[in-house]
Amino acid sequence: MKTQEEDPELVRVLRSTAFATAGRRSKSTVILTMINKAWVERGSIVDVFLEGFSVGDGTQELVKHLVIVALDQKAYERCQEIHPHCYALTTPGVNFTGDATFMTQEYLLVVWRRIDFLGSVLRLGYNFVSTDADIVWFRNPFPRFHEDADFQVSCDMHLGDDSNRDNLPNTGFTFVRSNPRTVRFYQHWYRSKDRFPGEHDQDVFNRIKFDDDDAAIGGLKMRFLDTAYFGGFCEPVKDLNVACTMHANCCVGLDTKVHDLRNLLRDWKRFSALPPESRNGVSFDWTGYSPPFRCRA
Repeated sequence: MKTQEEDPELVRVLRSTAFATAGRRSKSTVILTMINKAWVERGSIVDVFLEGFSVGDGTQELVKHLVIVALDQKAYERCQEIHPHCYALTTPGVNFTGDATFMTQEYLLVVWRRIDFLGSVLRLGYNFVSTDADIVWFRNPFPRFHEDADFQVSCDMHLGDDSNRDNLPNTGFTFVRSNPRTVRFYQHWYRSKDRFPGEHDQDVFNRIKFDDDDAAIGGLKMRFLDTAYFGGFCEPVKDLNVACTMHANCCVGLDTKVHDLRNLLRDWKRFSALPPESRNGVSFDWTGYSPPFRCRA
């Protein structure tokens, strides 16, 4: 049986979307998001996600390097209608078409399929930003990434120190550089699901992130992205002048997420329309700046 990285279509789509990040000559970085049928209905998550790239600061060029990974045929067909770079990641005998509610069996299959797939991308030699589709990109995040880190992850709660492993990570947004350390780590992460059955990727990551004695973790340069720049509904960005992303975390239900993400885009457009000299001091006030927010109800 062929491995994922032996798929010529995956090789082709990565090669056609990869780009060189600062300080690197080779075209070795891609942006990846994973969706299923429920997330690509017209007016749903993926439409909001792509709109964010179209109105963000320095994000229009980045969408050319985005690969939408479709988990089912319907999602793949819709992707082909709205985006030039699509990849069909099917799993025989598994139906990923519905809204994978948090911690259901379907949800666990989706998140672990993602970890396995991302490991394949690393083995092919590509760095990646993996982003959930319920994240709005306000501006190019690459200047905010740490130059010396192998693995960088967003947080539900950030304690003020990017190196502190007690930060509460959210693995829906990661920037990972392909090297032997990250390849070993993703293999270890995926295998660890058998050590902790019934747990999702984020909880397992929280368990293994302290395993410096394990050869798969030792030496891995890990950083936790500050919510001052990479925020979410758990811990929102306050300053739109520096916001890179906002994640509809701490929120359940597609309709609720779509409603509040559209509010984010509306606020961003209003902010972007202000004269540059009027933008300083404009905060992101959840209670008064853009009501109502269903996720905060």
